[in-house]
Amino acid sequence: MSEKQTAIVVHPALKGSIENRSPEARLEEAVGLASAIDLDIVHAVVAPTHMPKPATLLSGGKVEEVNATLEAFAPRPELVIVDGSLSPVQHRNLEKAWNAKVLDRTALILEIFGSRAQTAEGRLQVELAHLDYQRSRLVRSWTHLERQRGGAGFLGGPGERQIESDRRQLSDKIVRLKKKLEDVRRTRTLQRAKRKRAPHPIIALVGYTNAGKSTLFNRLTQSSVMAEDLLFATLDPTMRAYDLPSGLRVIFSDTVGFISELPTQLVASFRATLEEVLEADVILHVRDISHEDSDAQRSDVLGVLDELGIQSGDNRPVIEAFNKIDMLSEEDRLTVEAVARASKDNFPGDLENPVRTPVSAVSGDGVEELLTLIERALTAAHDTRVFALDAADGAPRAWLHQRTEVLDENFDDTLLLLTVRIAAKTRGQFLKAFETAQDVTPNATARMIA
Repeated sequence: MSEKQTAIVVHPALKGSIENRSPEARLEEAVGLASAIDLDIVHAVVAPTHMPKPATLLSGGKVEEVNATLEAFAPRPELVIVDGSLSPVQHRNLEKAWNAKVLDRTALILEIFGSRAQTAEGRLQVELAHLDYQRSRLVRSWTHLERQRGGAGFLGGPGERQIESDRRQLSDKIVRLKKKLEDVRRTRTLQRAKRKRAPHPIIALVGYTNAGKSTLFNRLTQSSVMAEDLLFATLDPTMRAYDLPSGLRVIFSDTVGFISELPTQLVASFRATLEEVLEADVILHVRDISHEDSDAQRSDVLGVLDELGIQSGDNRPVIEAFNKIDMLSEEDRLTVEAVARASKDNFPGDLENPVRTPVSAVSGDGVEELLTLIERALTAAHDTRVFALDAADGAPRAWLHQRTEVLDENFDDTLLLLTVRIAAKTRGQFLKAFETAQDVTPNATARMIA
């Protein structure tokens, strides 16, 4: 797409539909999406629609009104973005009526993802989503669809229509891409298996696009991941190890931002990436608490998590970081802080009733408290255990210091007793990795000494 291409944005507001956001807020978000790929938006309008028209979605009067708007500009805008889902027939009819290229919401998000993907994996995922979308649009995209290719031999039939040939070629490409992505998924599974053998808890950052996830990720890990005031600034996942104040090593995972009506093609294509969330020990939901639609954005995030298989009833700790408190008025900030304090009764929290804490990823306010909550959530189910180690063998001692909270150490000539707080899973991994170590908590001590 050429730089600074001019465009207008139209948000069809269906009368009677139940929306969490106002039409004006939806229009503003659509303009933000268009700006994310450097389009020059010269006009944006809400188009109230009483009854969706099968041929054009919008009423005839609205279609003419948009066309008149296009004609009023010099030069005439080349692109119209319709912030809704268009059928192939509606897409084709609107392009004819307006004599301009038309993108619906799904196509626009696909364009953004295509421009953001940096890794080979990300590009594969975007290409697969594009092909899935195009396959449903063949009837719109081609003018030669009724052409036929002759069959082989004298007895052959008339052959396949061009649309059938095009669809078959797309299907073949999709099969090849899915195979490549399956290899990616297999690699990720192996990587996760390695992390489980050397267990560092994973904290997955999720949230609505532009909620400040990457900025908070950088603040937490002292990293320099791309973080800009853009929708979908982060597309490819990033993971960083970090030592919490107690010394417990964790891995923070920054993920792609969610959005309302995220195209199903993208949810499916990016499942290999988003599976990192499925493996997380703690889900950190970053919310832009200064945004007027923060509650609606939260619902959208939970909806995408539900599609991934993370539903109410999931017993993993969930922390909501109320980000951008530096942008609130004093009164609103006090209200947010009160809500966060009340939520501490739900510790360690879950999807329906998370623990909440106010932060500013920009200034650093509240980040120390957030790290404390993460540590508490990770250690809430930990037991206090005593391990007896060979004092001359430093490897198991170093392992415990790196992966658990060591409370006490007692040496003698040949024996080292370490008192630690440790998860049941980590305890099993430790005893399997170091067969000479013994769990002597607490009545097992008498058996070992005897």
